Amino acid sequence: MSARARANIRLPPEVCRTLYIRSLPKKITSEEMYDIFGKFGPIRQIRLGFAPETKGTAFVVYDDIFDAKNAVDHLNGFNVCGRYLIVLYWQPERMAKKKSLQAQKEELEELRKKLGATKN
Repeated sequence: MSARARANIRLPPEVCRTLYIRSLPKKITSEEMYDIFGKFGPIRQIRLGFAPETKGTAFVVYDDIFDAKNAVDHLNGFNVCGRYLIVLYWQPERMAKKKSLQAQKEELEELRKKLGATKN
């Protein structure tokens, strides 16, 4: 797509260059990730999760926002080693909300223990 044609396209506000991928095979390598995601355009960076709670997830950063959109459109639900990928745009605001919600739940649980209250 030419630069002039891209200039006239309006993208949804959640579209960004950074993708968050879940449901990856646990033993996938970064080379395999480059093979899968590199088909849609130049990649700036890939970060695989190695910790037990982040294994099976990754971040992929494209050089161009249109390449990222194309990757989401084509790879969401793509089968890799018997697992269907979940490819999302990275939205740090949503993650911050989830973390604050988790903190609120933990605080509420501590208060319940402290006051001896039970859940209904």
